[in-house]
Amino acid sequence: MAPPSPVSESISQQVQQFVTNSLSQRGPSALPYAEDGKGHIRQHLVALTEAFPSLRPRSASFTHNDGRSAHLLQAEGTMPISFRGSVYHLPVAIWLLESYPRRPPAVYLTPTRDMLVKPGHSLVDPSGLVREDTVPYLSSWVFPASNLVDLVRSLSSPFGIDPPLYTRPSHTPSSPTPSPSPSFSSPYSGGGGPARFPPPPSSQAHSSGRPTDDPSEVYRRNAISKILGSIHADMAALHRSREAEMEGLFSTQAELRRRQKVLAHGLREMIEEKEGLEQQLQFVLMNSDLLEGWVRENQELCRRCHDGVDVDDVFEPVDGLSWQMTECTAADMAIEDTIYALDKAVQEGTIAFDSYLRTVRTLSREQFFHRATAAKGRATLVHAQVTSMAARVQQYVSH
Repeated sequence: MAPPSPVSESISQQVQQFVTNSLSQRGPSALPYAEDGKGHIRQHLVALTEAFPSLRPRSASFTHNDGRSAHLLQAEGTMPISFRGSVYHLPVAIWLLESYPRRPPAVYLTPTRDMLVKPGHSLVDPSGLVREDTVPYLSSWVFPASNLVDLVRSLSSPFGIDPPLYTRPSHTPSSPTPSPSPSFSSPYSGGGGPARFPPPPSSQAHSSGRPTDDPSEVYRRNAISKILGSIHADMAALHRSREAEMEGLFSTQAELRRRQKVLAHGLREMIEEKEGLEQQLQFVLMNSDLLEGWVRENQELCRRCHDGVDVDDVFEPVDGLSWQMTECTAADMAIEDTIYALDKAVQEGTIAFDSYLRTVRTLSREQFFHRATAAKGRATLVHAQVTSMAARVQQYVSH
């Protein structure tokens, strides 16, 4: 493959600069294309110029069928076709509408004053518009796989079989043919050299108003068109199925990532819980060691407990005052329980009321003395503690 010439590289750079400047305009002169599609537009136009140098990008005003006008980009020039062993160049304008590249462009044939659109052509209407529903590549346009280079190549084949333009016969009066191409605001001039076009239909076709073709040639064209349509349909179906598979894979990937996050979060929680349990285990082991040490130190007491020991001998008061307070408190609580039992008995009629009163009077007097003794012991204990603390403070102050 020969390297590109410096001239073609210069033209490609000029085209890229023009498209970049056109797409980067802001304000009233900004082109109405989506921001996420401008990169594809730049790539498609540059690739089209490199593949077909006779087609150059321009910016111009396009008028829709409803009367709306928009400043759009187009690729204007000539498209090569091969007809009966000869190469012809059809004048064409490819308009990039506002929805491009997500929707297909509008392709117009722009015949000159000495050219005519072939009547009743299967792909082109009398105004020169290439009908989208009759061209498989346009009807099955898929973003972002479809592009301008493949579009021109897909049109060259059916146009080479049945050219949509022919040279105006010499006896036909010259009249301007409607064309969708307006005046352009681009520094590029039309490339591709002088265009050559297919010859006009035969005189028999002029006399009947429609060209007469060989049946075998018609069958061949129809077969090729059907094959091309089937291929484009299969490609579109395959692309859609692959897109559906990719969407499914993306959904699966997103679900796997979500589950990965859940598992990572659960793993972190389990690690933290494990660390907490290990700390609790260390605390339990430390307490177990303390209890085992206490048991070893009090082995004799444990042996006495197994042999049988009085509950009152388990705890020993530190002094006589504490022993007296313990005895008084125990007697007070025992008398309280006895009086409660007597209340239940008199309510049920188990004992006589007079006996109940005498017993309660005796127990209450005894309970009073026990409570008074316990209160006096507590006061004495508190006074002793206060005196000891005061002595310690006095000793600390004197030092």
